[in-house]
Amino acid sequence: MKINDVILQTVTKVVVFIILTLAVYLFLSGHNSPGGGFIGGLVLAAAVVLLCLAFDMEAVEKVIPFDFKLVGALGAFIAVSTGLGGILFGAPFLKQVFHSFHLPLLGETELTTVTIFEAGVALVVVGVVITIISSISKDVE
Repeated sequence: MKINDVILQTVTKVVVFIILTLAVYLFLSGHNSPGGGFIGGLVLAAAVVLLCLAFDMEAVEKVIPFDFKLVGALGAFIAVSTGLGGILFGAPFLKQVFHSFHLPLLGETELTTVTIFEAGVALVVVGVVITIISSISKDVE
């Protein structure tokens, strides 16, 4: 018999939005100040864990139908493959390479390989944390 935690579930819906906003901010500010893919991924995983605590694990898996083992593997592939970005431009492996582009609506925009690397790290962290939490929750049941 599941206890109906209306207050917890209602507050979780609001707090998860705030946590996700913080995760995006930490991810985007990572290469200029403290933050980045690791801490952004941890905060994102904390939001998913909060959802799992407020609702069932099965309910969260219905809403977020990803195999988080594959998310972690995809993140590892992205993080490792960004090392090729430096090689393509004649730099050492995992050397940060950046280039500025002029986009019509956005103006001068900079694309860096470190942002792609950080996205891969974030996916690895989210995949590993959620896989661990789901494994623990299945063992408890």
